Amino acid sequence: MQVTRVDQIAIAVPDLDEALAFYERAFGLVPEYRERVDSDGVEEAMLDVGGVWLQLLQPTRDDSPIAKYLAKNGPGLHHLGFGVASVGDALDHLRDQDVRLIDEEPRPGGGGHTVAFVHPKGTGGVLVELVEDDAH
Repeated sequence: MQVTRVDQIAIAVPDLDEALAFYERAFGLVPEYRERVDSDGVEEAMLDVGGVWLQLLQPTRDDSPIAKYLAKNGPGLHHLGFGVASVGDALDHLRDQDVRLIDEEPRPGGGGHTVAFVHPKGTGGVLVELVEDDAH
């Protein structure tokens, strides 16, 4: 498996509009796009920071992973995304290395990108998202 880049740094927020206003006011960052991802129960905004996406995630339903994260931890860093040539190949490699996975198979993520999540118990406490390189 070859990690080709840091794709994103994801931050869980309770109010996306408020978070976007803050990042624009404080850092001059504005979203490249914003979308609702019903399959994950989130609304996301993607801000380009020198070729790395800052992904702001607001839950759209109480049972979403982001809602559960916010209830347990409050707002803050949620996960790190790595670009990979093939999510399927990356998952095969990680299985061979006995790394614990959340997604056993690649799946559609925001913007229709092919993604999969690696469990934080398998990565030293960091939730990792694998994002297929042709995704952006």
